[in-house]
Amino acid sequence: MGWQTVSIYPESGQPVRLSVVVPVFNEAENVLPLLEEIERALVPVGGFEVIFVDDQSDDDTQARLAPAVEAGRLRVLRHVQRSGQSAAVRSGVKAARGEFVVTLDGDGQNDPADIPALFALVSTGEAGAPVLVGGLRKKRQDTLSKRWASKIANAVRQSFLQDGCTDSGCGLKLFRRDAFLDLPFFGAMHRFLPALFRAHGHPVAYVPVNHRPRERGVSKYNNWRRGLIGVVDLLGVYWLKRRTKMSPVSERL
Repeated sequence: MGWQTVSIYPESGQPVRLSVVVPVFNEAENVLPLLEEIERALVPVGGFEVIFVDDQSDDDTQARLAPAVEAGRLRVLRHVQRSGQSAAVRSGVKAARGEFVVTLDGDGQNDPADIPALFALVSTGEAGAPVLVGGLRKKRQDTLSKRWASKIANAVRQSFLQDGCTDSGCGLKLFRRDAFLDLPFFGAMHRFLPALFRAHGHPVAYVPVNHRPRERGVSKYNNWRRGLIGVVDLLGVYWLKRRTKMSPVSERL
């Protein structure tokens, strides 16, 4: 898997502390409204950058983003082959310049207005501050079948992983970039970030976030297919969690 840089985000007067990573696939109607919301929401944060990672869209996603790229409002990465959401997240995180990264879905259902609250929790600099903050969607605006499938899946994964996360499917997560890059990479890892962070000794927190109905475009997920694949992924993460033994390091002789 590889990615190519379409544009370089220009230097600004403020150092970039927060990088916003948005994986997208065929979301032409959503990308610009979402970008505008992100920009409005992050004015209080200060130095930030926005990175869209296009996982080989075959609609007008690239064309819709081009004027914003030329105006220096964002960076766009494009996978040279279809690689999936976890790969898109990792590509964006690797390219990010901020110490902290926030991810959100490209369908517009996550609310960028929630980002400053998550950022405030992670960026305090205090000992014991969470290294990852995950969103918990309240009043989910999805179909009944999707909500029930998610509820069952979260109950099963919680019984195995016991990471305290009751909504692993929420795309809104904010974390330290260096901690993420220390994690093992595999397909679908974006659904297991809380468990992986905790297995590596990092404090994790969860906060309620807004969730909105999809107004444009169509969902890319099938409940049954994702559920079957998820069982295999869950068993793999369970094994990985049990085999991960992290020890504090001291420089004292």
